[in-house]
This record gives sequence, C-alpha cells and structure tokens, in this order.
Amino acid sequence: MAFASVYPHYITKAEKKGRTKKEVAEIIRWLTGYSQKKLEAQLKKGTDFASFFKNAPKLNPSRKLITGVICGVRVENIKEPTMREIRYLDKLIDELAKGKAMEKILRN
Repeated sequence: MAFASVYPHYITKAEKKGRTKKEVAEIIRWLTGYSQKKLEAQLKKGTDFASFFKNAPKLNPSRKLITGVICGVRVENIKEPTMREIRYLDKLIDELAKGKAMEKILRN
C-alpha cells in the first residue's frame, strides 16, 4: 500500500479535531528523519509503506517510547518491523487528534 494513499487520511483525522497538516508533517519528520522536501518527494513517488520506513533517513530512537493500544493491539508488542513502524505513526496521529500537546507527542 502506498504511503501517499493513507497520508490524506492522517491529515483529515487531524484537521477534524482542529489540528493541522503542518503538525502531521512534523510528526512524520520526527519519526522518520525525512526533511519536508524529501517527505513530499516520497508522497509524489507513491512509495509503499515498507520502502518509506526502510529508506527513512533516521528513524527516531525515541519512537520506542511510543506505547499503548492502536486498532486493538499494543504497539510495543508488534513483532513485524514495518507494521510496528506504521502503528507507531498511527498512534502519534491518534494522540494529535486527541489534543495531546506536540511536546508530549514527540516524546520531549
């Protein structure tokens, strides 16, 4: 599945709760190490999720601090690496939509 096909849903979810596209991009950049320009290039290219995370410049080591349940599954218990990265992102977008402060979302 292409990352670009899901990205608009992340934005919609955030905007429905009064958050912004800019905040969604900030979360993705924090998680993956992509610059805004490189993130946009990945979106234009239609990169699939596995490649998106595999080719990420620098996955944030603090992402391991992301815990909790997303889609009925504990994020920290997911064994398959790509699915775990996807769920980390899902969890961060959930936290954004629930009104959590960016400092807490980004584990600062």
